[in-house]
Amino acid sequence: MTNNLPEDPVIFLVDDQKITNFINKKLIEKSKIKVKIMDFINPINALKDFSKFEPSHILLDLNMPQLDGWQFLEEMKKNEFYSKVIIVTSSDSPIDRERAKEYDLVIDYKTKPLSEEVMRSIFE
Repeated sequence: MTNNLPEDPVIFLVDDQKITNFINKKLIEKSKIKVKIMDFINPINALKDFSKFEPSHILLDLNMPQLDGWQFLEEMKKNEFYSKVIIVTSSDSPIDRERAKEYDLVIDYKTKPLSEEVMRSIFE
């Protein structure tokens, strides 16, 4: 018997720091947001899994060693991956904030650490 109920949306957490992904995952769970959460410390793996899971949202760090957030956004554009991207970074640089506006997929720019209230506001 198949279940015709819609599945919860998928959210990707893409940050090379495990602890940041862990905290953000707990904040989402605590906020009672109905989603499936997948976290990646390697952004290349997130790109590989994109087509399989088609995340509705991506919380994306900018400063990562394998592929930085800007390169990740370029790969999304090149591969025509469409998700709402929230940049979550420790950088409060006005230059980074302006650069983020160049990407249609980026819907918000938040600085770490996030709070439960901020997390709820992202998904409302």
